[in-house]
Amino acid sequence: MNGHQAQLPPVVYVPCSDDIQGGELAVDLRPTRDGRVALLVYSALDRLVSCCGPNQPWVVMPTVDLDKIAERVRFDMILLDLEVPEEHRRKAAAAR
Repeated sequence: MNGHQAQLPPVVYVPCSDDIQGGELAVDLRPTRDGRVALLVYSALDRLVSCCGPNQPWVVMPTVDLDKIAERVRFDMILLDLEVPEEHRRKAAAAR
C-alpha cells in the first residue's frame, strides 16, 4: 500500500457507513466495471460532498492509516476523488 500513499495527500476523507457495527468503522467499498473492489478516498471535504452527495457519512484520517483498513477489509485499489453516479449515492434518511 505504501506505493499508493506516495500519490495521496497526507490526510484523506473516506466514505463510510452510518451504521457502526461493534464499534468498528465500516468503510464504503465500490465494485469496478472489471470486477475489482475499490476504496474511494477524497482529498478534501468539499470534493467528497460534490462527488458523493451531502448525505454521505465520512471519516477523515491520515493516509498512513489506510494500511489499517487494508488489514481488515479486502480491496484491490484506492481511487482518489472519483465522482459517484447520482443513482449510487446515499439518499436522505427520510427517503430511505
